[in-house]
Amino acid sequence: MVVDMTAYSMMGNIEARPDDYEALVEKLKTELSKFGLTANQSKVFLFLEKSGPNTATQVSKALKIPRTETYHLLSNLQNRGIVLASFQHPIKFAGLPLNKAIAVLINAEKERVKQLESQEKSLVELWSLIPGYEIKQDSVKDGKFQMLQGMNQMSSKVGDMIENAKKSIQILASEKDFMKFYHSGFLEKIEGAKAEAQLISSSSKDTPYIFNGKLKDKAKKMPLRIREELCFIIKDEDELLLFMTSPSKPAQEIFAMWTDSVSMVYTLKLLFSYIWSNSRHF
Repeated sequence: MVVDMTAYSMMGNIEARPDDYEALVEKLKTELSKFGLTANQSKVFLFLEKSGPNTATQVSKALKIPRTETYHLLSNLQNRGIVLASFQHPIKFAGLPLNKAIAVLINAEKERVKQLESQEKSLVELWSLIPGYEIKQDSVKDGKFQMLQGMNQMSSKVGDMIENAKKSIQILASEKDFMKFYHSGFLEKIEGAKAEAQLISSSSKDTPYIFNGKLKDKAKKMPLRIREELCFIIKDEDELLLFMTSPSKPAQEIFAMWTDSVSMVYTLKLLFSYIWSNSRHF
């Protein structure tokens, strides 16, 4: 998304080039997406947080967002508790300081999880009251698959695969993807896992530090002819997580397919073995 730098020039006296503004704003929007904010919600919040109180019309004009959508965005941000409105006319809106806004979003997520946990027992009891179906189901001949979207779903699935791996965990990913795995704590989990790890990366001279410790001898640098868009994780010989978009993308743009299909797992293991044999240690 192209950021209106005229609007963001109103946000303070930071001495930086327009390219710097754009990069910083895009980075913040990406990080805020992890807290459930859309790109435009983040855009409005960041503008208010830096520029101070503004009317909906001022926000609409400054960010070039339609007025109707602007009112909707402001209402949503108020409901989330990170934007405040004044009693004056016309109403002016102001964003909470960023650190306080993040604390509010985190606490809201914690409360949501608590509510879900409190409902677990009642849902299980309710489910137990439903009689089982007597219709005979045909067995699945070549496994199942599941489409996953968003970093939360992905983190849960990757963590589960690492935790339950008994023999091996094999990962092929780009340098950026492995950096995301590193900061997400996945490599630390792999280092402490009982399963044998094999890691293939396109990492440059600047990033081999992420494979220090027990992972040092378990990582190899992939040949240059291999496309960096390729990213997958294989657990033992029975599970595969194939990324359709890079894990380094913004949280909500991450898309992958999990499967326990014998044929697909076998095919990707063959590919992994071939690339592994043609790769070298860092």
